[in-house]
Amino acid sequence: MWQSLQDWFFSLGENYGVDPIIFGSIYVGAIPFFMLSIAWLVRNRRAGKSIALPVLSAGTFFVSAYVYLAIVGRNIPVWVWFFLGALILYGIWSTVRNVRAKIAE
Repeated sequence: MWQSLQDWFFSLGENYGVDPIIFGSIYVGAIPFFMLSIAWLVRNRRAGKSIALPVLSAGTFFVSAYVYLAIVGRNIPVWVWFFLGALILYGIWSTVRNVRAKIAE
């Protein structure tokens, strides 16, 4: 069972031209940098400094794996792009809500 799931997962990479290990590494590897960018954003906001660079930094790390998918991937189904768009919109909404709560503390 596990081997079948693993074979299916890696076949997706072959079908769409994306290495799942690279995609996963970018996705997981960006998390600490995203969190540091959010902390930087909150600190700058509380200090009354510009939040432009921290927002750009957080946004870059948030979408980095999907940028890899967009550049390297081929024949990606349209529904995947809609799903990723929904995930990104939800992530933006959730992050804004959490940042506002942290700033208010």
